[in-house]
Amino acid sequence: MKILRIIARLNVGGPARHVVWLNEAFSRDGHPSTLVTGSVPENEDSLEWFADEKGLTPVRIKGMSRELSPMDLLSLFKILRIVFRERPDIIHTHTAKAGTLGRLAGFIYRLTSGRPVKMVHTYHGHVFRGYYGALKTRAFLFIERMLARFATDAIIAISELQRREINEGFGIGAKEQFSVIPLGLDLDDLRRTEPRTGFKEALGFEQDTFLFAYSGRLTEIKNLPMLLRSFAELRSRGFTRTGLVIIGDGHLREGLMEEAVRLGIHGSTRFLGTVRNIAECIASVDVVVLSSVNEGTPLSLLEAMSLGKLVISTEVGGVPDILGPMVSVDGEISIRENGIGVPADNEAAKCDALRWSVENPDMKRELEGQASRFVESHYSKERLFSDMKALYRSLLG
Repeated sequence: MKILRIIARLNVGGPARHVVWLNEAFSRDGHPSTLVTGSVPENEDSLEWFADEKGLTPVRIKGMSRELSPMDLLSLFKILRIVFRERPDIIHTHTAKAGTLGRLAGFIYRLTSGRPVKMVHTYHGHVFRGYYGALKTRAFLFIERMLARFATDAIIAISELQRREINEGFGIGAKEQFSVIPLGLDLDDLRRTEPRTGFKEALGFEQDTFLFAYSGRLTEIKNLPMLLRSFAELRSRGFTRTGLVIIGDGHLREGLMEEAVRLGIHGSTRFLGTVRNIAECIASVDVVVLSSVNEGTPLSLLEAMSLGKLVISTEVGGVPDILGPMVSVDGEISIRENGIGVPADNEAAKCDALRWSVENPDMKRELEGQASRFVESHYSKERLFSDMKALYRSLLG
């Protein structure tokens, strides 16, 4: 099999690591794989170093970035030229922009070359809620429905909830086009991860400070102002031996730092910016939190669970799939087998969940152990590669 994999940009986040792992695995297994990527905007952290670390040299298309632009036509032409040069058996696209340009290029190639290239698209998340206004969202939905109908052989969702949302909720694709293939993690790497010595003290906290952490992009869809307000409310209730660490960067950083000052939590909140070894930081905190209004399957939560950390998240996208079945309810918070879920955009519930994690150390340890075992059995990168290889082979007959 010859594979051409396309992603809009290798920025910090799960999709970038996902495509690098897949390209590395298929190349190592004897299937020539080319990775095509666009440019990372200046206000986002880059994971291009991760590809370099794995020995990959992506083909970079400078003009292909996240936002719509006249440069997209030039990017389409460049991708088409790469497709004709590589003559792949599989074109696999990841993320919205790459999905549009890559599948259009594949459609044109299939028409003009007569070669039966198979086209696959993975939805790591989607842009149909929380990103754009109604008119723009309807336009994107129309484009995705047309691409699914005329230029896609297989659609991958990374959780069953996401499949239902995209296929049944938004009317994209036919049910038989979909396969659910969960993400994969480098579990061997995570098993070797140790907490960073003196991590809390180096940040100016006491060793017994109960430390919450967020890891990811500082962007609107992550709803970080809600997290800051919930943490401020927790401290106002008397939980003053607590701290919050924000790992990652983005265009909202300065505004979030100003919000922390306004809320009076600047002394108990640390913005670490870009961190190379995020796993070491996560291994050094007590709880990992997420407040997003839209998600696919957050790799940051899976890694935290693998490292034996309690996760607290809004129940959006594929998050309930990884948090697992409901165990009990405490007010507005859902205590699930692998973590704590709260309704999206509910600050009071978020604060209650933070409080619960501090007040219930025994139950917290039980959830952490269950979550670690769950990730170990379901989310290895070896399983991801095996599932993807089986799908490709079924498409190629």
